[in-house]
Amino acid sequence: MIVAEDAAAHSVGPREWLLVAAVLVAVGVAYGPAWNGGFLWDDAAHLTRPELRSWRGLWRIWFEPGATQQHYPLVHSAFWVQHRLWGDNPSGYHLVNLGLHSGAAAMVALTLRRLSVPGAFLAAAIFALHPVHVESVAWISELKNTLSAVLYLGAALAWLQFDEKRETHTYLISLALFVLGLCSKTVTATLPAALLLVHWWRRGRPSWRRDVVPLVPFFVLGTAAGLFTVWVERNLVGAEGAAFDRTFVDRGLVAGRAAWFYLGKLVWPADLVFIYPRWQVSQAAWWQYAYPAAALATLAVLWALRRRWPGPLTGALFFLGTLFPALGFFDVYPFLFSFVADHFQYLASLGIIALAAAGAVLLLDRLPPWRRRAGQALCLGGLLTLAVLTWNQSHLYADRETLYRATIRGNPGCWMAYNNLARSLISRGATDEAIGLSSKALELRPDYPEAHNNLALALGSRGQVEEAVSHYRKALELDPAYAEAHNNLGFALASRGQLDEAIAHYRKALESDPGRAGIHYNLAMALIGRGSTQNAIAHLRQAVELQPEFVEAHNNLGILLARSGRLDEAIEQFQKALESDPGSAEVRRNLDIALAGRRRADVPR
Repeated sequence: MIVAEDAAAHSVGPREWLLVAAVLVAVGVAYGPAWNGGFLWDDAAHLTRPELRSWRGLWRIWFEPGATQQHYPLVHSAFWVQHRLWGDNPSGYHLVNLGLHSGAAAMVALTLRRLSVPGAFLAAAIFALHPVHVESVAWISELKNTLSAVLYLGAALAWLQFDEKRETHTYLISLALFVLGLCSKTVTATLPAALLLVHWWRRGRPSWRRDVVPLVPFFVLGTAAGLFTVWVERNLVGAEGAAFDRTFVDRGLVAGRAAWFYLGKLVWPADLVFIYPRWQVSQAAWWQYAYPAAALATLAVLWALRRRWPGPLTGALFFLGTLFPALGFFDVYPFLFSFVADHFQYLASLGIIALAAAGAVLLLDRLPPWRRRAGQALCLGGLLTLAVLTWNQSHLYADRETLYRATIRGNPGCWMAYNNLARSLISRGATDEAIGLSSKALELRPDYPEAHNNLALALGSRGQVEEAVSHYRKALELDPAYAEAHNNLGFALASRGQLDEAIAHYRKALESDPGRAGIHYNLAMALIGRGSTQNAIAHLRQAVELQPEFVEAHNNLGILLARSGRLDEAIEQFQKALESDPGSAEVRRNLDIALAGRRRADVPR
């Protein structure tokens, strides 16, 4: 049990700051392979799309659910700012993620130090260097993990200061950081429960007036954010359908097994995979009940020992409580591929890591000096081992192809990896291998519309338009609202001169995804082919409004306006195109022609 503390217990001296600096340097070295890594799965959906890069786009990020992949507006605002700073250069995004992870590790040390937990700096070092966190740090999309962790820990530190001094401004700071954390990732909603757990651990019994009542706003906001995220996952992200239809018993079986899985990866971080195999859950398999039964039995033992050793129960409850949103009781889209993922335990791992570090330090303190030095050397060797494992794991996140090939090696049944690798290969023209990979994905999952779409893309790029059209149609049979397949099919049909049907598919695509500037542009080009100039102008205006840097749309809109005699408007469009692409000879020529036409029109007759 923790007793009264003084200011000196919270102070951080030169030796501690030197340890923090050493850990941060080690993090930079261990994650070296990820510094220059590329974009990975889902990064394109998380990074700011062209139609959201304006100030209006920033407003949509905050107030229009569905405008972004997930409604975490602070994360997407951070991406918005980063795009303005370094555009599409992935190195900047990687370094921000790495910096946030390092900051979170430093805050782990400060938080545990404030709580007088033994081994605070050892726990921070383990957290910083553990390879299970590579997925959260080296994957740009997981900015939501690193950013929310910093805000979560910042809110916790402010709360602990409020708990000591009862100053209003520290309470408000904690609440503000908590709200910002909720805007980064909903796992932050577990913070008030964690703070109550800390109060129980420190005082033996939380006080209703002192501990519970001030946390009520935190619980209310956290619950609201959690319910909203459940709605977003189901209605906007796609976490619904047969793959998510499980009974409560099934969910309990998943949760019990997942908890032990995560603990196992923390203790023995071998065979880490980007997408783990998805378990087959069966209520008829008796052995599957062993996981939740063992978890409950372990908690019962820790509960029985709580008066003498409250730390182990505290660490276990923090671990399970922070993991709870991702244990399977609530559906999230990644459950379509696997019930577990390394990034789900980024914050929850602190419960086990802090417990292990505290245990190690307390054990070392009881040893004679020479054995203590040997134990310290062993701890240092363990940290070095974690750093090497992290360095090796970071190599897998260098680019999409490397990651997907590693995923297929670790999980040969991962149909998503085959399909996504095929998409990556299509983008660089390796269509033969892409066709084989898309076919393998369809072999593993025949009702996979994305694989039909990718197979069609590969076939179409080889001139096999008829076969491509067939697979686009199959994709749309499986998912009639699949905007990309409608758009791609429309493009294929337009290339064969079937403009009316192409236009129909473009319109269908816009019904599902009206915010895609590229679809508006393709529809406009087809309408031009049908002689529907005014409708084409309207869709080109939509395209440039959604994506202000869309050079081709500005240029073609300018051409149509010039043909309609609206030279001033045409000149404005050509000038906007040149702002985005000053070196475009075609746009420069069109602007010169429009300017010459306006001069002729201004000459008195």
